[in-house]
Amino acid sequence: MLGKTAGGLFWMFRYIERAENTARLLEAGWRIALTRSDGESNEWQSVVNTAGIDAAYSAKFDSFDSGSVINFLLRDRDNPSSVLSSIEAARSNARMVRTALSSEVWEAVNECWMEVKSALARPVSERTLHELLAAIRYRTSVVRGALHGTMLRNDIFAFSRLGTFLERADNTARILDVKYYVLLPSAAFVGSRIDNVQWEVILRSVSAERSYRWLNGGETTPMGIAEFLILDKRMPRSLAFCYSKIGENLNWLANDYGTRHESHTLADRICGQLNGTTVNTIFEEGLHEFLTASINDTSTLASLIQTDFRFYQ
Repeated sequence: MLGKTAGGLFWMFRYIERAENTARLLEAGWRIALTRSDGESNEWQSVVNTAGIDAAYSAKFDSFDSGSVINFLLRDRDNPSSVLSSIEAARSNARMVRTALSSEVWEAVNECWMEVKSALARPVSERTLHELLAAIRYRTSVVRGALHGTMLRNDIFAFSRLGTFLERADNTARILDVKYYVLLPSAAFVGSRIDNVQWEVILRSVSAERSYRWLNGGETTPMGIAEFLILDKRMPRSLAFCYSKIGENLNWLANDYGTRHESHTLADRICGQLNGTTVNTIFEEGLHEFLTASINDTSTLASLIQTDFRFYQ
């Protein structure tokens, strides 16, 4: 496959996943804001920081009020990671690789773009936020469903899935970091009712509340949730699950192309670290430090994949 085509598929599905993840991150911040009684806007600043767009936001706004943050993350074209920018970039990449896609995948992407563009034509208020975020998640899931239901399991599929799971691993680490490092008001709240409510919000933001309770009954603990979202391979948004799929798709490409690259070595190392650690070790060494390292590793791996498979040639 041409590197440019591989890169178009990879980025198309990274952008689709990014749009959904931005919606999930916003919902996490919004729901956590509802648990606050002090009226502070700290949660909105933390959402911007966790999304990695604090510099771009601060260049345009002086404060972190809910309206500015919501609209910057959803519809501002000055933000290349906004939902609208991401969906438009996904469609642009889909057009570039259209001959590699089934008609169902192309139609799903195009319809997603039209629906999201229409929904974000006007500023979004907190009153309509929940319904809009649900619509964004639905539209992106339709694209993913079309991929699974109509595409051959070949290198096209492998590059598409690599984009999805790299973006998802990055997002899960960031959403966890929203809660543990930034949004927790102070050490005095650890283990309190507000602390537990906010951890449950994190579960809901990654559609994991019901599955967590199936496995753990009614007991909700920070360590249990962190273990579920980091190390449990049954959870499709956990770091361990995402990296197992990244490893599978990279190994498929290695077997198909007959070549291994630096990206394969790094992915194997990360998978080995996740398989060889425990949640107790992660908490002892620092959850924030672990998540920061995970985000950095994911970024490095994405860059290596682009280089190894010559996306820009």
